Amino acid sequence: MARDNIFAGLEIGTTKVCVVVAEARHDNTLKILGVGNAPSRGIRKGEIVDFETAKRCVHDAIVDAEERSDVEISEVYLGISGGHIRSFNNRGVVVLEEGREEIDEQDLEDVRTNAREVSLPMEDCVLHTIIQHYYVDGQDGVLNPLGLFGKKLEADFHIVYGIRTRIQNAIRCVKELELETADVVISSFATAQAVLDKNDKQLGALVIDIGGGTTDFVVYVEGAVKQSGVIAVGGDHITNDLSIGLKIPSARAEKLKIEEGDVTLGNAFPGETIVLRDETGFAGREIERETLNQIVHCRLREILEIVERQVEADQNLNYLGAGVFITGGSSQLRGIEHLASEVFGMPARTTAPLPLAGVTSAFEHPQFSTAIGLARYAHLVHLDRPITRGILSRTMKRLTGIFRT
Repeated sequence: MARDNIFAGLEIGTTKVCVVVAEARHDNTLKILGVGNAPSRGIRKGEIVDFETAKRCVHDAIVDAEERSDVEISEVYLGISGGHIRSFNNRGVVVLEEGREEIDEQDLEDVRTNAREVSLPMEDCVLHTIIQHYYVDGQDGVLNPLGLFGKKLEADFHIVYGIRTRIQNAIRCVKELELETADVVISSFATAQAVLDKNDKQLGALVIDIGGGTTDFVVYVEGAVKQSGVIAVGGDHITNDLSIGLKIPSARAEKLKIEEGDVTLGNAFPGETIVLRDETGFAGREIERETLNQIVHCRLREILEIVERQVEADQNLNYLGAGVFITGGSSQLRGIEHLASEVFGMPARTTAPLPLAGVTSAFEHPQFSTAIGLARYAHLVHLDRPITRGILSRTMKRLTGIFRT
């Protein structure tokens, strides 16, 4: 990947490792060149628990992406998830010294640094410091204070942090494959770049990405990131509930969930059953459809209600003019839109990545939202040059505009 107009996004998920290779074209649009996949092993709830096994899975996905795109990958934009990810909002304040009234680059850096000066546990590190709003001498609505005259600069930021060693495990996994990590990006932010347009962000939107081991979410209000989080529960937990509740093997439960799962209660005919055929090591049996639906419904409602409580706790529910956007592999369960609308009290829809050149119908699927979002994020960084890259260099200046795009 020698050319600086080619980007690779890497998602190390609980159920799959996905790599998207994309090319920036002359008209500043993005074209997908290839998508590589490999089943995940050694990953639990979005975090690496068996390093060597996880590394082999990442290697397989990288090789698959290289073969499909005819590109040799040298660096990736790495998505990060896991229950250890936390966030908060904070305001930074800078008062210009006597005799100076014009706001310069150093003031922007100082107000960002001031906002980040909070006490965090020793094991944590800051991943993102994302601008929400600037204020100059109390004036709000300032988009870019650089060059303006004023005596007091204030800025609200959304700050995301996580446990350093867990983040380093993912970076090391990439490094040992002789690849560079161009940047580390929280998965929910990447997903939002794939499924939301600028108008959605401005109106206010909640994106919920229900993956295998985690559910990631991010809230936009008036174009800015207001809230984000990770819940360590996902589609695999639905599968596990089915396996235990119906007394069937996990593999059969996963297949049953995908092919027959429905979160709508009361739709099944009385006594309606689903026949599970005999397979090696499994004696076939019949499952009551309503029992299946009840198990799926209860676990999915629990996931959505956890998100709803967290968003409501930060008082953001009333600002979601564009509604709720649900994506990720588990978003394909039948009836999920109706259930989400009921839980959140507003319109909800399932969504896949926004159209991009080069994407075939096979990859226009919610399970690829994060990986495609990582490639789109990389493209936006490229358009925002000159830049100094993120967590690895401790400078996040470019994030001023990217999450509003």
